[in-house]
Amino acid sequence: MLTAKQHELIRFIQQRLEDTGISPSFEEMKEALDLKSKSGVHRLISALEERGFIRRLPNRARALEIVRQPEDVVGGGTRTANDVTGKALSAPASRPQPANDVIEIPLHGRIAAGVPIEALEGHNTLPVPAALLGPGEHYALEVSGDSMVEAGIFDGDFALVKRTNSARDGEIVVALVNNEEATLKYLHRDGAMVRLDPANAAYEPQVYRPDQVEVQGRLAGLLRRYH
Repeated sequence: MLTAKQHELIRFIQQRLEDTGISPSFEEMKEALDLKSKSGVHRLISALEERGFIRRLPNRARALEIVRQPEDVVGGGTRTANDVTGKALSAPASRPQPANDVIEIPLHGRIAAGVPIEALEGHNTLPVPAALLGPGEHYALEVSGDSMVEAGIFDGDFALVKRTNSARDGEIVVALVNNEEATLKYLHRDGAMVRLDPANAAYEPQVYRPDQVEVQGRLAGLLRRYH
């Protein structure tokens, strides 16, 4: 039989997965259950894992999967039952996949003058926590240069880019200029012209006709490796 806190925790995890597809953090579970420390959450998680109610997904931070549930926990609601020994349940078809999973996205190489994005495409991939990405198709580019340092984007960072051909003023985009130069810049429409602004006072804005600039994606996130 599960304890009251174990019941409360599995309901909380179930509801969070159904609402967002993301497992709650240990801090969120501690607050939701009004526990004094995260060690209490660890004990509850371990007990539920040992009894086969949940599973921690390997190599995926925060990722929890509900394997079976107490009979009074169904789709986040409750149902009266004579016992709470649990039963195996198949995952509902509508339940979103955990967004904190790690997925592989195409790594197209470094953003370099004279090389269109298409020319960078290859067979390399980059593992990325899905929580950093929203819906849609994404790819990664390695940043070259210091033109965006004031936006916190440094040489060697990996730009996570949502593939799209449209963007709003002020968004950071991957732009293909004259069908030959790929660059990461702020996009602004300046009257009848398109202005690509760097985030570094040492560089001047670049102004082009609309037919010279093709948006190839919007910045969705960054990954940085520390050596």
